Amino acid sequence: MTSILALSFGPALLWGLFATGMLTLLMSTSQGLGWSRMSFPFIIGSMFTSDRGQAMALGFGLHIIFGLAFALLYAFVFESWQWATWWLGGLLGIFHGLFLLIVLMPALPDLHPRMASPHYGPTPTRQLEPPGFMALNYGRNTPALTLAAHIVYGVLLGLFYPLG
Repeated sequence: MTSILALSFGPALLWGLFATGMLTLLMSTSQGLGWSRMSFPFIIGSMFTSDRGQAMALGFGLHIIFGLAFALLYAFVFESWQWATWWLGGLLGIFHGLFLLIVLMPALPDLHPRMASPHYGPTPTRQLEPPGFMALNYGRNTPALTLAAHIVYGVLLGLFYPLG
């Protein structure tokens, strides 16, 4: 059993920041090109504030923190298996992306205070559109793009974490 102390925190955080930046770049580019309407930083930030500008800034910061936390989780798996490769990172990215799409996104309307939900009637304030299963409400390309971005995240961690 691997101890959390066996992790190389510096490389995990360094390459986690890089991988998170690339994931965010891919998702933002796909949104900018009209391939997806999902902005996960905005979704996260708007949970805490209704101000759109503040929501983007806060959400972006939280998204980076989440990316670093997941990098530590990936590093823990790499250390537990005493094996870090690009394909293992990619496999973890597949599971990470599928969990996000299949479990978290459909649950968001019940967790997000500013998102429309089938459990509540219309409200006088504007609400975010719920993502639906696999975030398909944000565009038919959203699941594939989200999954691809998370695979890239995992591949980058699997490639660079062992380098220290």
